[in-house]
Parts: sequence; C-alpha cells; structure tokens
Amino acid sequence: MDWLTNPEIWVAFFTLTALEIVLGIDNIIMISILVGRMPKEMQARTRLFGLALAMVTRILLLLSISWVMGLTADLFQVFGQGISGRDLILFFGGLFLLWKSSTEIFHSLEGEDETNQTPQGKGGLFLATIVQIAIIDIVFSLDSVITAVGMVSQVPVMVAAIIVAVLVMMAASGTISAFIDKHPSLKLLALSFLTVVGTVLIAESFEVHVPKGYVYFAMAFSLAVEALNIRMRSARAEPVHLSRDIPGQ
Repeated sequence: MDWLTNPEIWVAFFTLTALEIVLGIDNIIMISILVGRMPKEMQARTRLFGLALAMVTRILLLLSISWVMGLTADLFQVFGQGISGRDLILFFGGLFLLWKSSTEIFHSLEGEDETNQTPQGKGGLFLATIVQIAIIDIVFSLDSVITAVGMVSQVPVMVAAIIVAVLVMMAASGTISAFIDKHPSLKLLALSFLTVVGTVLIAESFEVHVPKGYVYFAMAFSLAVEALNIRMRSARAEPVHLSRDIPGQ
C-alpha cells in the first residue's frame, strides 16, 4: 500500500484522469448526437450504455497493451510509406467520422421523417446506434490508451484514471446532450468539430502530425464565440442584427 503515500503516483493519476476527460470530449459529443436521434425514453439508457462500452473498450485495450503497441509496427508499404495497424484504424475511423458527421449535418438541415417508427424499428435503431458507438469508441480509445501508456507505467493507475474519467463523463453526459439539443447551432458546431477530428485522424494515419493543442484551441475559441451568441439571443426578444458600415450608404 506504499503507493497511497507516493505523491508521484497521485500526480500521474490526476493528470491522466484530466487528460482522459479532455480526450473523451469528442467521444461524448458524438455519442450525444447519435443518441439525440433516438426516442426520448431510450436516450439516457443508450447514452450510459455507450459510455460504459467506451470504458470497457479502453480497459481491454489497456490490458492488451502489448498488442496495442504492436499496432505501431508497419504491416506493409504504399509508395514507400509504411502502413501500420494503427494507421489503418485511424484512417478508416477518420473516414467514418467524416461520413457520420456529414450525414448528421444533412439530417439536421434537411430533416428526416421519423413518424413511421415501430417498436421493432426502435430495437433496430438501438442496435445500429450501439454498433456506431462501438466503432467510435475503438477509434477514440486507441490514441487515448497509447497516450496513457506514454505517461504512466502502472497499469492499475491507468485503469483507475479511465474509470474515474468515464464516471465524470457519465455524470455530465445528460447535461451536455440536453444543451446540444436545446441549441441547434451548437449541434452543427459540434458536428463541424467532428469533421475536423476526422480529417486530423486521416492526416495522422499518413504520419502527418497535427498538434492537438491547435485543434482544441480552435474548438474552445469557437465554443466561446457561440456561447456569446447564445447569451445575446437569450437576452433579446428579437434576433441580433450586426451593424454594417458600408461606404456610400
């Protein structure tokens, strides 16, 4: 039990927990958007199930870390570029994110007829949503686990950090989902973020490394601007009209 009094382990635990929460933001946003298209009575259960699935996926990948790290070894080469198992997962995962986020943007703008859903259709929708969540969990968990291994060497500390991070995301998921559903412009902004994330994943599969700090800063800045827009819209009865200084008018 000496680890309980080791400050280095506690610092690593809290740092890794915070990092897992930050890396899980993309995951929870995508899950919230996928679940938002389901019947109201199924949303909370599916959302929690999806996050629990994310936790199990990360822990399983962590316990099979030798296999995960082996994914970085080249399987074959294309035009002199080595392609590893990690590259393939990131490439197809990025394509999936681009396809899914673009599809969701289309449905959000054009609308979709959901009046003919039946109980059997709801069961199929639940299964289809869980399959999509599982794919997203694998894509987002891979880099998360590799990052965790690079920071901490103790597997129990990594598992504990993942469990705490997912529990925090579970507690916040309902609020995040409700907020996204309440503000359609925020949903489109989140989907736009996911297209950026998908593009970054594809770039990284070709060994083009994009600093995550730039991506997260752009996301935070856009969210801050949208939060100001939401605040202004809620404070006024009429829409906000931006003034235009046009010469000659």
